[in-house]
Amino acid sequence: MRPLTDAQLDKASLRTVALARRAALDLPAREGAAERAAAHAMAWLGEVKGEVVSVFAPIGGEIATDPLIQRLRAAGADVALPVVLEAGKPLLFRLWEPGEELVPSIGPGRFSIPAPPETAPAVSPDVLVVPLAAFDARGNRLGYGAGFYDRTLCLLRRAKRVEALGYAFAVQELDAVPAEPHDERLDAIATDAGLICPAED
Repeated sequence: MRPLTDAQLDKASLRTVALARRAALDLPAREGAAERAAAHAMAWLGEVKGEVVSVFAPIGGEIATDPLIQRLRAAGADVALPVVLEAGKPLLFRLWEPGEELVPSIGPGRFSIPAPPETAPAVSPDVLVVPLAAFDARGNRLGYGAGFYDRTLCLLRRAKRVEALGYAFAVQELDAVPAEPHDERLDAIATDAGLICPAED
C-alpha cells in the first residue's frame, strides 16, 4: 500500500471538520437550507428547459435535493441521477422520474448510492449538480475520497461543455481546500447562504 501524501492527509482532516459542521445541523435548519439553496441554484442555472441536469440522491447527511428537483422539472429540465458502475470508473447517468423506485449502487465507504434502475435511459448531462464534503471560494471541492466526480468531469469536459455546480450547506465552506492535479474545479457552488462563483485564474 502506498503511503498517503501530505495533501491526502490534509484533505482527510479538513473533510472531518466540514462533515462535523454538517452533522451538527438540526432538521428545521436543514429543511430551510435546502429550500434556499435550491432557489440560489436555479438563479445560477437560468434557462434549463430541454437540458439534462444530473442531481444526486442525498446520503449520509447531505443537503436534500428534492426542492431543487421540483424546480428543475417545473422549468422543463430532464433530471438524471448518477450510477456507480464500479470503483475507479467514471459515473454513468440515467434519467429519473420522481416516484420511480431507486436501487442501490456501490458508493464510497460503507454507503450505497440510490440510483435509477438499469431500464432507465442512459444520458450525457449538460449540468452536474455535485455533492461534496467541503469546498472553498475558489471552486475547489472535497468529496469522499473515491474520485468518482473528478474522473467523470474530466471525461465529460473533454467531450463537450459541461457545467459543475457544487451543492451543499454553507457551513461546509472552508478557507482553503488543497487542490491536486487530478481535481476538477466547480464552476459555482450553491448553498443556503447564496452563490459562490469562483473567479477565473
